[in-house]
Amino acid sequence: MKINSITAFSLALFGFSAQSLAGASFNFASSASVDKKSHVVFINSADNLQGKAKEIDQASGGQLTKLIEMNKFSAEKGDLLHLQMVAGIESILLVGSQDDDGLSAPELQNLGGKIAAKFESSKNTLDFTMHIEGLETDVLFPSAHLAYGYHLRDYNFDQYKSKKSEGNSKVLFLTPKAEQAANLYNKDLAYIAQGVHLTRDLATEPGKNMYPQAFVDVVKTKFKGVKNIEIDVLDMRDIKKLNMGALAGVGQGSINDPRLLVIQYNGAEKSEAPVALVGKGITFDTGGISLKSNSGMWAMKSDLAGAAAVAGTLYAAAQRGENINLVGFMPLAENMPSQDAIRPGDVLETMKGVSIEIMSTDAEGRLVLADAVYYAQQKFKPRMLVNIATLTGSAARALSDEYAAVITRDFALSTKMMSVGERSGEHVWPLPLHENHFKQIESPIADIKNSGAGNPGASIGAAVVATFIDDDLPWVHLDIAGVDWLEADIDVAPKGSQGWGVRFMDQFVRDEVK
Repeated sequence: MKINSITAFSLALFGFSAQSLAGASFNFASSASVDKKSHVVFINSADNLQGKAKEIDQASGGQLTKLIEMNKFSAEKGDLLHLQMVAGIESILLVGSQDDDGLSAPELQNLGGKIAAKFESSKNTLDFTMHIEGLETDVLFPSAHLAYGYHLRDYNFDQYKSKKSEGNSKVLFLTPKAEQAANLYNKDLAYIAQGVHLTRDLATEPGKNMYPQAFVDVVKTKFKGVKNIEIDVLDMRDIKKLNMGALAGVGQGSINDPRLLVIQYNGAEKSEAPVALVGKGITFDTGGISLKSNSGMWAMKSDLAGAAAVAGTLYAAAQRGENINLVGFMPLAENMPSQDAIRPGDVLETMKGVSIEIMSTDAEGRLVLADAVYYAQQKFKPRMLVNIATLTGSAARALSDEYAAVITRDFALSTKMMSVGERSGEHVWPLPLHENHFKQIESPIADIKNSGAGNPGASIGAAVVATFIDDDLPWVHLDIAGVDWLEADIDVAPKGSQGWGVRFMDQFVRDEVK
């Protein structure tokens, strides 16, 4: 077995993923015995202040109303106004919450994220009270969703900076049904945020350190002590024994051998067929012999984001004790050029027995998925399979960073996935899978080739994966190349890896509970 000189990235065992635990602590109460000096207040009408805002306005002799008018604060959803020294209060943040349809759970989460971003929560020490009056919503326990959104945004990857962030927020939510809200956050939503942060950590770590075995070590450490979890790691000997020539081929140009990490969560009856989640885990993608240009290649450290999202999703479901059987598959390889690397024109044999002609070594994600999805079906007989991958620039060009691409054999299933996206806050849009896409990957010397002619690259990539999926198995293909890495902040994530897929797949898993 080849070993990197940094033995399995020893940081993986002790300090890594520190950001996966919130720098913020949240308390929920129906009343406060201590009046803090800083407050967050939601305003759904600038002309009719309610609750704490009305109390402050009266105590200040109408000063708050005047400041709202002077600053043209509209109370529109997401509008922010930060004021100091009003009625003896050192700091008050007004947050617009006006929404005629009522705030959804993702919209509440976005507001929580906005507040964390406004306060630069990952960098500053904060202690404030958040008042829930002024929120128009049918969502149960909205304060828990605000805390969840705040937790998602409260993230900073700074382990290679000489000056570390020391942000530490103490947030008190004044809310009805405080105990139920605290339970929802602490025993459920917080675990999703931790799974998202784990995913961001894995996708942000430099490729020199985050090679296949290091990924395995980090994830195994994260799952240590989590109940109902079984972990299996297939090394190069196992991969070759199972004739996984596609996975082996992608990784053979690297000094770091590939791995297949399998995490099984047993949350339901043993007889219940599991749901399979399969994530592409290219720990660094140079393109191989079909070498990428240098421009932007640094971001290929995040080409493992699909596998990372599977790990994060399994972590969230297992920690909250979801009543379902799940199996996560993370095929891990480093795609490097060398004298041992596969070449365009080579033919790889897969576990299924389908041979693949290599047209481009930079179309490698579908290769590692091919062996992984077939192994998942043969070993675990799942009732449904979802694969997730930063697969194609085509998906990114088609859908930008607004939507991940979803491709299925059944359009009704695609529309169901759109609903999952709306409820999770991570949106998807369907792209087609046509019989002509399968014709385009026919090879003159092998069974198929790993890329085809023409422009529908996202559909071609999906067709390669679909070749290894049983026809009668419900299957969802997620291409997250456009949404994985952000060039600008969003409400619930700073720029960089946003850990896309954990929130989506977590909602999907909830829907699949019988």
